[in-house]
Amino acid sequence: MNRPQTVITYINVAHFIDHYAMLIFAAAVILMGPAFNLGYAEMLPYATPGFIAFGAGSLATGWLGDRWSRRHMMVIFFIGIGLSMVSVGFVQTPLQLGVALFAVGLFASIYHPVGTAMIVSYAEQLGREVGINGVWGNLGVALSALVTGILAQYLGWRWAFVLPGVLTVAIGIAFMRAVHHEVRTGHKTEQPTARVAKNDMWRVFASLLIAVVASSTTFNAVTVALPKLFAERLTELTTSPALLGVMTAGVYMFGALTQFNVGKMLDKHSLKHIFLVLALLPAPLLYGAAVLDNVPLLLASIGLVMGMFGIVTVNDAMVGKYTADEWRARAYAVRYFIGFTAAAAAVGMIAWLHELGGFALTLKVFAALCVLIVVSALMFPADRRAASLAAQPAE
Repeated sequence: MNRPQTVITYINVAHFIDHYAMLIFAAAVILMGPAFNLGYAEMLPYATPGFIAFGAGSLATGWLGDRWSRRHMMVIFFIGIGLSMVSVGFVQTPLQLGVALFAVGLFASIYHPVGTAMIVSYAEQLGREVGINGVWGNLGVALSALVTGILAQYLGWRWAFVLPGVLTVAIGIAFMRAVHHEVRTGHKTEQPTARVAKNDMWRVFASLLIAVVASSTTFNAVTVALPKLFAERLTELTTSPALLGVMTAGVYMFGALTQFNVGKMLDKHSLKHIFLVLALLPAPLLYGAAVLDNVPLLLASIGLVMGMFGIVTVNDAMVGKYTADEWRARAYAVRYFIGFTAAAAAVGMIAWLHELGGFALTLKVFAALCVLIVVSALMFPADRRAASLAAQPAE
């Protein structure tokens, strides 16, 4: 029998790797262009197939996680994404780059439906563990920008893919030895942990759908564009890729702290109220960031990242609270399929909008999209307490 904390630790590390791997390209692309004789807007589309696979693959991987083995799927995740990262370091043509990034996205699609379901099934305190897990993912986002910037500047962009790929394979081998397959249906997660009135369930699904599409698209746009945005707008502070990586990582650290605190609050307070507060942040901050630079832009970016990463934690908790264990991986698969498929569109949107009107236009468009997050938070129903549920007939 697996020790819950051992499993949770490995799954947290996997979350770190998942986001780290998906965003190496976003940080390295600034230095990759000359190797392929392509500019920034021309390079970005080669990442699109990987982001599509990141979302579309989650349906199949979530189903396999429920029907076959979550543990076995995570072994495939570690080894597959590690080897795929290494392969990016050896590409010679743009086509090879697109294929290698597609492989990274395909193996990365395993984590969210399978890994998140494992976290929920082993967690004693759902909100706390989801929050901590979110911190690990956010650290992956932050350190991807930081480490990639340093490796790309001093060793070359190819090593920025190869070194973490080799390390990931080693972690996968350790996971394979430490964690064994088992059917986990703990009493705390056999049933959904929260309920609303039956006639309000459509509001839960509609709210989640709107929030996932809008927040996932914006989340991906922000994480992909931030290194380039800082390179253009922080010129009075630094032009060094390594220092820009440090600043980007510093901004994301605020997101990590937010996720941890939001996770703890979700165990004690209304999900709807927390959701609404966070939903009010992205739209005005994106609109303001469209015309800011240097220190004011850094401050606006911190607030934006806090809001966006907090919303991700809320969305994950929504699925965990309203689905039973035997359906949970598939529920997360649908959530991430919708979210990451929408997010894949963000890459193309950034390339097109940036060429059309720079980041001033790009950020304003995504600010308008974030108004939908406020709408979704307003329509989400309040949780019903156990006392009131006791009077209701079984569903």
